[in-house]
Amino acid sequence: MDKIAVLIPCYNESKTVAKVVKDYKKALPEATIYVYDNNSTDHTDEIARKAGAKVVYEYKQGKGNVIRSMFRDIDAQCYIMIDGDDTYPAENAREMCDLILEKKADMVIGDRLSSTYFTENKRPFHNLGNKLVRLLINKLFHNKVKDIMTGYRAFSYDFVKGFPVLSKGFEIETEMTIHAVDKNYHLVEVPVNYKDRPEGSVSKLNTYKDGFKVLKTIATLFKEYRPMAFFGILGTLSLIISLILGIPVMSNISMHTIRFTIFAMLFLISLMLYTCGIILGVIAKKHKQLYEIMMNTLKEEK
Repeated sequence: MDKIAVLIPCYNESKTVAKVVKDYKKALPEATIYVYDNNSTDHTDEIARKAGAKVVYEYKQGKGNVIRSMFRDIDAQCYIMIDGDDTYPAENAREMCDLILEKKADMVIGDRLSSTYFTENKRPFHNLGNKLVRLLINKLFHNKVKDIMTGYRAFSYDFVKGFPVLSKGFEIETEMTIHAVDKNYHLVEVPVNYKDRPEGSVSKLNTYKDGFKVLKTIATLFKEYRPMAFFGILGTLSLIISLILGIPVMSNISMHTIRFTIFAMLFLISLMLYTCGIILGVIAKKHKQLYEIMMNTLKEEK
């Protein structure tokens, strides 16, 4: 088992990966640096290997798929997850690791939004998206996390092996945060200086496509982690709508008895079918989560 494992998921990061590897080797000389290459076509793997990283290949495309394999494959007392684009400083790595190793946190979040993110990031819709996601999650899950979508984090062994990774793409950070909040893990946020990508380095995050996936993930996880609140809201809305539609008919029920009866029966049937579908969907998702945890356990036993 490694004492510290630095996890760097990469897809076409040849411009920056060598600097990232060298910076973290210098900041954490006792750490093992892992670069998981996700079908890069620009020799990211060769550059990372020459810089001193252990290179592993993940052929299922998407950051979530890469993190899933990393968490399964690697055993360590402390994990540092960092992007390969040289946007996060290595100077915070020691503090983040110490919080995990001294058991003062289960997950440490590198908080960009309280530092330089909004001045460094030149993509205004990314800024808006980060604010929106932070607002939604903190309201829905009654928390005060400052940076939901940061790619700079440290984890304990227990968190990594108990986290069922289901996201395939960039929504993975949102899933991590909600899981940690729901399972009452101890979170600590450390402000970190963020700098935009250097010239020639291109972001793989699609503002609209990936933003929609993140919002969809929030809605899905809200349904699964807080079903009473989610279904309570839907039930209340359904009740209000049914009253609005039903009251005018009921006022003339003597003339519309058959039509009202058919409407009421169809409404109740559709509501029951919709509810059954949602409940079965949640059960199926929980089975997937249990499977992921089971696979982690099997990996530990090998």
